[in-house]
This record gives sequence, structure tokens and C-alpha cells, in this order.
Amino acid sequence: MNQKSILITGGAGFIGSHLVKFFLDHYSYKIVTLDLLTYAGNLENLEGYLDHPNHIFVKGSIGDEQTLNTIFKEHLTSDVIHLAAESHVDRSISNPIAFVETNVLGTVTLLNVAKNHWGKDSGHRFHHVSTDEVYGSLGNEGLFHETTAYDPRSPYSASKASSDHFVSAYHHTYGLDIVISNCSNNYGSHQFPEKLIPLMINNICEKKPLPVYGEGVNVRDWLWVKDHVSAIDVIFHKGKIGETYNIGGNEERRNIDLVHELCEVMDELLNRKPGSSKQLITFVKDRAGHDLRYAIDARKIKAELGWEPSISFKKGLKATAKWYLENKDWLSRIVNGEYKSYYESHYKS
Repeated sequence: MNQKSILITGGAGFIGSHLVKFFLDHYSYKIVTLDLLTYAGNLENLEGYLDHPNHIFVKGSIGDEQTLNTIFKEHLTSDVIHLAAESHVDRSISNPIAFVETNVLGTVTLLNVAKNHWGKDSGHRFHHVSTDEVYGSLGNEGLFHETTAYDPRSPYSASKASSDHFVSAYHHTYGLDIVISNCSNNYGSHQFPEKLIPLMINNICEKKPLPVYGEGVNVRDWLWVKDHVSAIDVIFHKGKIGETYNIGGNEERRNIDLVHELCEVMDELLNRKPGSSKQLITFVKDRAGHDLRYAIDARKIKAELGWEPSISFKKGLKATAKWYLENKDWLSRIVNGEYKSYYESHYKS
């Protein structure tokens, strides 16, 4: 086990950076992080770990076959945990081709390189990290199960659904040892501030409008990023080959209720008059094809692997808000577009 050399794609992003740091903290594996450092990739997310003796960072694309072949040869890659993806629904609506290129073609390129290096029935694991959005939209009742039929509604979810199918196909066709995990909405530290929670935190700090789509009635299940990482850990090590595992926080919230809850937390932390941040809420035109509700049934991963969330949304939200307030320089560099020049200049590859 200690001889594993794991390629983690998208490891400078939000979830990926938490995963890289967790594996380096808990195992003696060799970790190779591959990230193209596009808008959401940030080397500062890996501060303190870039020079770790068991860590190697490679700037590159999952769609670059030459780069992937070099990594597999030079670092004797034994396993892959694949997180690299274009992930923002709004961006997929304005530029769907980029999502096809990265999420579909990039994933297939990575699968093909792994297949060619590992061969059939090799015992090497390919863990594909995906989203609950591939299942489409729920009504007021029901939950997404691992057997729920795919019904993606946005270019983003369609691209992730396609990548899921290709991963499964490489298992059935070529014998690649794969597992797939589909998670609900993540939140926590180091999240790029175009996402709902860090966007609202930043706007509350700046006393800017808090944009809420439609009437704010869309429902999401929220998962603390460190709980997601612990779930990936157990699935990677103990998940059954060829299986899919849903990961959820069991914390459904309407968007407007979440924003209200966050406003209360921020008023408390900023010593503002209760209710003042709620005055910043502004309803905006709804997103095209906005799915009404996502909700995960996570009973399978609990029953088979013993995983369940460790923290309530209330506690996780307050801890998240505190982190952003204690790391205003990090947030400011992201918002002002200074984060790449700031940190990449400090890192010697």
C-alpha cells in the first residue's frame, strides 16, 4: 500500500486540494498532482504541501496525452483519482464546448492512457469523482439513488454524465478497475468565489447585493468538503470495483433559506445589526434550465463502507464563514484576479 503512486487530477482546485492534503497527511503514498491552473486552479490552495517530499506538482491538461504518458512512465502511476473538470453551470451555458473538451474528451484521454499503461485486470484503481447533477431534477419528493436513471439538464451535467458513462464503459469493455462517486453540493474553505456560499460571504463583507436566482426556491443538499474527502478516501480504498457510490450531506436547503442562514451567521461574526445583511438580498432572473431540487440517498455508502457526514450544516457553515473572514487576503486575491501572479511566482517547479 505504501508503494502507491497516485495521480490526482484537478488537485489545485477546491475539492482536489483538500484531497491532496488529506492523502499527504494520512498516507506515505507518492502523490502527483496534475492541474492546468485555469481560472479555478490555484497553487495557493496547496500552500505548505508543494515541497512535501511525497508530492509532485505538474502543470498540465488531462487532455494532453503526451503529458499523461510522461507522468505514468516517470512516476509509475499505480492509481488515479480524477477530479479535474469544468464545473460551473453558468459557464457551461455560455461556453458548452469547453465542458465537452475537458470533461468528456479529457476524461477519455486519461482513461485511454491508464488502460494502455495498466492493461486488463491490473489491480490499479481509477476513481472518477462526479456530481449528483447527472441525475437531473427532482420534484418535492424523492431522492437520487445509485440506480436513478441519468437525466442531465445543463451542458455541465451532460458533460459529467457522458464522462461517467465512459468510465463505466472502460470497465466493462477493457477490464479497467473503476469506481464512481456522485456527490451533492460541496462547501468549505478554498472554494472559488463564483460559487454560492463564498460569493455571498464576499458580497456581505463588501455590502454588495446578494443575487438569488428566481424566487430562491431551488433546493440543494449540502456536503462539507472535508466530509466529501473522507468519503473519497473510503471509496478509493474499500469501494467495490465497478460500483457507484452517492455521497450526500443529508442537509437540504432552499437557496433563499441558505442565504438567510448565512446572513445571520455573518451578522454575528461581523458584529453587525441582526437582519442587516438580509437587506442586501436581490432576486435576479432565473438560470436557464434551473433544476428544482437535488437530494442524495447516501444509505449505500453508509451500509457498505461505514461512511456518514461528520458535521451538521449549521456548524460547517459557521466554520466556513470564519475561514473566509480569517483569510480575507486569499479571497481578495481571487476576486481581484491577482492570485495566479501572487503565488505562482513563489513556487519553483
